[in-house]
Amino acid sequence: MNILLISLLGCLVVALPSASVQKVKWCVKTQKELEKCKYFTTKSADLECVLQPSTIDCIKSIEKGEADAVTADGKHVYIGGLKPYELRPIIAEKSKTEPCYAVAVVKRGTQFTIKDLKGKTSCHSCYQQSGGWDLPIGRLVRDRIIDWDGPDDMPIEKAVSQFFLRSCVPGISKTTYPNLCSACQGDCKCPPFRPCLIAFECMKRGDGDVAFICHGGIPESERQDFQLLCKDGTRKDVEQYKDCHFGKEPARAVIAHKDAVTQGIYSNLTQVPHSDLFSSDAFGGKDLILSDSATGLVELPKITDSFLYLKQDYYEAMHALRVGSPPAPTPDRKIQWCTISHAEQQKCDSLQIPRLECRRASSVEECIQKVMRREADAFAADGGQVYIAGKCGLVPVMAEQYIQQSCTDSAEASSYHVVAVVRKGSGVTWSKLEGKKSCHTGLNRNAGWKVPDSVICGKKPDCTLYKFFSKGCAPGADPASNMCELCKGSGKEVGDESKCKASSAEIYYGYDGAFRCLAEKAGDVAFIKHTIVGDYTDGKGPEWAKQLKSEEFELICPESPEKTFKYSEFAACKLASVPAHAVVTREDIRDDVVSMLEVAQTSSDGLFKSVGERNLLFSDSTKCLQKSTKSLEEFLTKPYMDMIEKTFETGQGAPDLVKACTLDS
Repeated sequence: MNILLISLLGCLVVALPSASVQKVKWCVKTQKELEKCKYFTTKSADLECVLQPSTIDCIKSIEKGEADAVTADGKHVYIGGLKPYELRPIIAEKSKTEPCYAVAVVKRGTQFTIKDLKGKTSCHSCYQQSGGWDLPIGRLVRDRIIDWDGPDDMPIEKAVSQFFLRSCVPGISKTTYPNLCSACQGDCKCPPFRPCLIAFECMKRGDGDVAFICHGGIPESERQDFQLLCKDGTRKDVEQYKDCHFGKEPARAVIAHKDAVTQGIYSNLTQVPHSDLFSSDAFGGKDLILSDSATGLVELPKITDSFLYLKQDYYEAMHALRVGSPPAPTPDRKIQWCTISHAEQQKCDSLQIPRLECRRASSVEECIQKVMRREADAFAADGGQVYIAGKCGLVPVMAEQYIQQSCTDSAEASSYHVVAVVRKGSGVTWSKLEGKKSCHTGLNRNAGWKVPDSVICGKKPDCTLYKFFSKGCAPGADPASNMCELCKGSGKEVGDESKCKASSAEIYYGYDGAFRCLAEKAGDVAFIKHTIVGDYTDGKGPEWAKQLKSEEFELICPESPEKTFKYSEFAACKLASVPAHAVVTREDIRDDVVSMLEVAQTSSDGLFKSVGERNLLFSDSTKCLQKSTKSLEEFLTKPYMDMIEKTFETGQGAPDLVKACTLDS
């Protein structure tokens, strides 16, 4: 007995250190920030302060594990996201102050566009500031208006001095780059106050043809006399700056290691009184640790990285400033198609379409991010995924058509019916559905999740599919949740990393996977497309389905809660009709993707056929792809989008990728 007690006490002593709360090491850059940080530690006992000479040194300290977090502006959020650091923004400042939109201001009546800037004179608010240098110069390089091959060729400053006839770039070295100071009146130093107004006055008095400044630097009383140069070669009135700019300066953000437990960092900050967080007067400085103008803090979705936080315009401008202009697009450029499984990659490679190259991702959400980052160009997705992609700035450009005679330009876009399928004789009806086991095509997918979530929980407060069903398989859900319990993974007994993954590595993923989940009696109901039962039974399905008979399956629906229907009676018993799957891409390569696919579907017999697995790249029931010029709202329709957004209110909330893409940083 005594030996057992001593052993237990020994274990307790060993366990005690690991149970203690780990302190958050906050990195500061100046003595004044250190004083403010030390004051924070009197309010939050789990906070420590680490002093480094600069934000870059703080980033290096976090990467080495010597510090945990630092507050950074947009430029340092970008740098922190690069290798080897790979830090991510975890908390953002909220502010009532409108951020800087970097604009190019010219006098009304002048005739040149942004594409005619070479040889003009320029005025800039300040060197290496967002409005006057980083965003406009970065974007001009990105768009090849300033054609710069990168720092190995020459410094960016030299390329700019050769591009403009004369410039005033306050803060740059007058000795090293005299041409970038030749339009200045004075010593070419960055003014401590109102640099945008000084740059505006430089252009207004004729020392420059264009002023690169923040939009707020244009006096309201004079705005009617000036215009903005837009990236697309047009001009707009000054008041339209939100539609005609080089990028928007993001709010300052707290950045940390990509694997950091953000809740501890956030909770430490929120222990400090609000009035102390956003005030620097007592420490003799301005914007110490956090901005004095901030009104609060926002904890960011875990999926947020530097690209999603900074947004495309800002990120690409910073990237171009670092590496130079991208290669000029060619008429026969390859289209990079995003695949989400080994089987899809094999099919994509086997198509041998001249302009098609295949790029691998682990999920549709990763494909969305790859297309945003220009690491891939296109992929096909269902309506729920098209919605997410659309919220991230991508566009649907071609839709699957499932009726052969409708494969004409004038035909109405296809749709399909979502049905709830049960095994015949199981006793499962709509009225007896609660508490049963469910099979879903995937989390946030059309037929498998969005529609049943809307139909079951749409008008019930506090209802979620997680609560409604006892357990299920919804690939892409939290692996620890009941919606991954029924998933089978790759079929391994133990150590299966594929379990509940949102790709065909999970046997129960997609239409065929959800139906297989039902057919193998893992679940009691499957939410799938109306054609699946017919496609997978009576000898037409893959090997696992060879013995299945269509008559073994029935439909249930809320309109007839006590009845079941034949699988072919989907017109009388369905949950909803939803938009067809669509090809998603970026707006800037819409035409290239469409032209490649139009050729491919006439020259490749295998585009809509899958071997070994079903619905690879496209739905096997597709007869053709039809070009769509509709906006996201027109393509999905308002009722359908309302349905999706309603499920966010009653379910687990919007997907993290939607939150990150729609975040106004």
